[in-house]
Amino acid sequence: MPPSTTRPDTPRLADDPTLSHGLKQRHLSMIALGGVIGAGLFVGSGAGIAAAGPSIVIAYALSGLLVMLVMRMLGEMSAAYPSSGSFSAHAERAIGPWAGFAAGWAFWVLLCTAVGLEGIGAAKIAQGWVPGSPQWVWVALFMLVFLGTNLAAVKNFGEFEFWFAALKVGAISLFLVLGVLAITGVLPGTDSPGTAHLDRFLPHGGQGLVIGLLASVFAYGGLETVTIAAAESEDPVRGVARAVKTAMWRIAVFYIGSMAVVVTLVPWDDPEVVARGPYVATLDHLGIPGAGQLMNVVVFVALLSAMNANIYGSSRIAYSLVQRGQGPKVLARVSGGVPRIGVLTSCAVGFFCVLLSYWRPDDVFPWLLNMIGAVILVVWIFIAVSQLLLRRRIEREAPEKLVVRMWAFPYLTWVALAGMAAVFVLMARQPDTRVQLYSSGAMTVVLAAAGYAWQRVRARR
Repeated sequence: MPPSTTRPDTPRLADDPTLSHGLKQRHLSMIALGGVIGAGLFVGSGAGIAAAGPSIVIAYALSGLLVMLVMRMLGEMSAAYPSSGSFSAHAERAIGPWAGFAAGWAFWVLLCTAVGLEGIGAAKIAQGWVPGSPQWVWVALFMLVFLGTNLAAVKNFGEFEFWFAALKVGAISLFLVLGVLAITGVLPGTDSPGTAHLDRFLPHGGQGLVIGLLASVFAYGGLETVTIAAAESEDPVRGVARAVKTAMWRIAVFYIGSMAVVVTLVPWDDPEVVARGPYVATLDHLGIPGAGQLMNVVVFVALLSAMNANIYGSSRIAYSLVQRGQGPKVLARVSGGVPRIGVLTSCAVGFFCVLLSYWRPDDVFPWLLNMIGAVILVVWIFIAVSQLLLRRRIEREAPEKLVVRMWAFPYLTWVALAGMAAVFVLMARQPDTRVQLYSSGAMTVVLAAAGYAWQRVRARR
């Protein structure tokens, strides 16, 4: 079989067995839960509430259904073919090397850029605690800590993420309990608002709902981390299957439940919802002392957690791509069970993005942000198409590998693809997201063309 058509499950393209398997089931379970609970939910959801009003609950429910379908599809493929390349390896297996190349390197750029962005966000909070301290120093400190963590052993990454995720899950759980008590009038010192804040369910009409929907879609990013990490767990197949099955409904409860509590307790047009974030605004509205600082700590942890996870994820995606002959070999050098050059490179690119935010804040940095704006949606499309193609192949060649099955296949896969196409159309209609759609699309096309050219070169060897 020529190299251009070799599948990633052949020995030549399989992940290097020298990667360690230090992650335990408890790590995977918490990574699955905490991976999508980030600053996008704690802070960024405020803009969605301001645009959609109480209908933000509908927006999060719709996008949550789409995310659950994507997670189920990815779980099916990752349980059948565990790989640190995750969706990139699945795309190569199902569609061709060019697809794995495009999906993998686009996601790598996204993760490396996100490392820098999350570092900046965490530094701003730290700077508030230590006035006058330079932001870049804080970013450098955070990167050094997580660089050391990720260079040492994968179990260190797992332990950090376990406790980070536990704190985030605990904070949201406590918030939901307090919110329900307040809504029912049981919380001491509060009166139930009833439905007083829900009377204008669509304050800005369908346009506001669309803006809220787009904001909610991208708040769910991060579900891919658990399938990347599963390849380094003690039992990859069982690990990813359990993590995917248990995480989906809990994530839906956290997101949709949180939004329902916020819009019920606080007027959707309260400026504090955007200025301080919906969680802080809600706790302050309930008169809970120290709520602002408490949530600042939680947001700070969420940013550090995402930073840690993205350093890990980017290094493993790069490692898998190189193992499959689609990148510079130096990134796949493993020592101590860790692709250390890949970790160093990902951190260096992330810190360079931070420097760009200081050096070129008005041109290059915004261009970079626009370029990664819709990458996660592109990745989801690759996941859906790959699952659509791979499912029949697995059923025919190795049905015992279908430990996790996509619901109502192929109908719900097509429904998911239709939903993603609808999000693309909505992005194209919004001035703020149109440029992101076109920039991310252009980068994907360039990477796909480069991947196809590389595929043809390898075929002629």
